[in-house]
Amino acid sequence: MTTLRTRLQQLAEHPRSRRLRERLWQYALLTRVDRPIGTYLLLWPTLWALWLAAEGLPDLYVLVVFILGAILMRAAGCAINDFADRNIDGHVARTVNRPLATGAVSPREALAVAAVLALAAFALVLTLNPLTVYLSFGAVFLAALYPFSKRFTHLPQIFLGAAFSWAAPMAFAAQTGSVPPLAWLVFIVNLVWTVAYDTMYAMADREDDLKIGVRSTAILFGEHDRVMVGLLQGMTLLGLVLIGLQFALGMWFYLSVAAAAAFFAWQQFLIVDRAPGMCFRAFLNNAWVGLVVLLGLIVDFALG
Repeated sequence: MTTLRTRLQQLAEHPRSRRLRERLWQYALLTRVDRPIGTYLLLWPTLWALWLAAEGLPDLYVLVVFILGAILMRAAGCAINDFADRNIDGHVARTVNRPLATGAVSPREALAVAAVLALAAFALVLTLNPLTVYLSFGAVFLAALYPFSKRFTHLPQIFLGAAFSWAAPMAFAAQTGSVPPLAWLVFIVNLVWTVAYDTMYAMADREDDLKIGVRSTAILFGEHDRVMVGLLQGMTLLGLVLIGLQFALGMWFYLSVAAAAAFFAWQQFLIVDRAPGMCFRAFLNNAWVGLVVLLGLIVDFALG
């Protein structure tokens, strides 16, 4: 046993093993494994759609595929985003230490990581019905387009919203074999919510973005940013109420919508002075919004 332990320790300390660990760590940083907020913001609405499509607990296999797919696609999206921003991140205080910005990961490596993750996600989708497979091409297209949208429009948040919301029609397709109009209601509600929270994210970077010429809704809205975020949050709440009415949901769901409204009010308080740190904190708080709405759906369908 001692000999085996010694051998394992020698292998771990071997220069090749150390280099492998270092590469894997840099890839983990590239794909934001240490910052799961993006995974939450993609996953929670995906699960909303699955629960709504199934009107309760979805097919367990479909559920597992979508959870793994959300994790993989968010990671792939981070790699593509950093590839697109490789000449920008070094000029933004919050992103200056990202692996591509520091040179710890090469552009070719970032593309390879993104491709492997996207192919793994696609392999999962291939086990579902043909309609879901067809829709998955839209997800890949939007995920690849979003990182470059800030170069030609002040509305990259809408592209992000579309990319993060595309899982809604895919979830309905996977669970029911069709994409009814209500699936697009879920798509729109999540898109509006995404624009709201990503505008707060952009508010944290606004000064740096103005210097380097990157566009965003935070820059577009200017001094009306808080009002616009509030309007978008109000539209999100209204959309959630419409979902509740269309699916004949009950008290538990509406309590979760009320909790989401409370979180939105807290976020408005956080961004009142537009301090970058507080804007970023408000952005992070949206993980709780998505989770509380999901819990409301789960409990309502279970007890309804």
